[in-house]
Amino acid sequence: MDILRYVAFSTDPLGGNPAGVVLDAAGLDEATMAATAAEIGYSETAFTVTRPDGSLDIRYFSPLAEVPFCGHATIATAVAHAQRHGAGDLLLHTQAGPVPVTTSVRPDGTVTATLVSVAPRTEEIGDADLAELLAALRWKASDLDPALPPRVAYAGAWHPVIAAADRGRLADLDYDMAALGTLMERRGWTTIALVHRASDTVFHARDPFPPGGVVEDPATGAAAAAFGGYLRELRLVELPADLTIHQGDDMGRPSVLGVRVPADPSSGIEVTGTAVRIG
Repeated sequence: MDILRYVAFSTDPLGGNPAGVVLDAAGLDEATMAATAAEIGYSETAFTVTRPDGSLDIRYFSPLAEVPFCGHATIATAVAHAQRHGAGDLLLHTQAGPVPVTTSVRPDGTVTATLVSVAPRTEEIGDADLAELLAALRWKASDLDPALPPRVAYAGAWHPVIAAADRGRLADLDYDMAALGTLMERRGWTTIALVHRASDTVFHARDPFPPGGVVEDPATGAAAAAFGGYLRELRLVELPADLTIHQGDDMGRPSVLGVRVPADPSSGIEVTGTAVRIG
């Protein structure tokens, strides 16, 4: 098995979110993929199998569980594929649905990838779930930004969106991992998208990921796509919108995610980032 290691959403190997990539997973069973992801220890490892038409079947495993869609491992996989087979258009068949990805090469040789999520949607979050979630985060209702109401957002995986009114509240993350993980497993949530709005189009984010055995993700493309859909559905940005999400700064692994939100409510959300190979 040829296991590649990449950092997504950064050009610095010390930033971004690490992902494992296996470009030829033909013949690997689910148990082997799960064990491999656990051994690698990154928040996600992607395993792909090439179809006769050149598109890829892809599965994503965290150290503890499989997830239907992962953004940063998608970006890492697309960049790895482009470096072996050339940049261009690539179709990934995820458990959440088809995800087109386009890669391009900058003059300095950096490869950039843009994915288009499945159609996003949001749901209300119940009062009891919100109270339990805030208690696990050790946040108060007064910590929330009333302009960005709590919702559960989807663009391939489900992520509650919880907005902090103050950047300092976001920076001070000290949550009950066991309690939050129990709630998330019960509700089928992948990460918690904690966000703070710095300007009309610039946001800061943090994403706890206890169901995957990870305290926090330094960059979460799936949550970024879900957040873009949330902003569109609730009409919280002027459309079409080009957003910048800064994540990982508070962990010492700075990441930058570009998010384009088309005006068409049926369109997927575009998430763009770079990826670089690490040792």
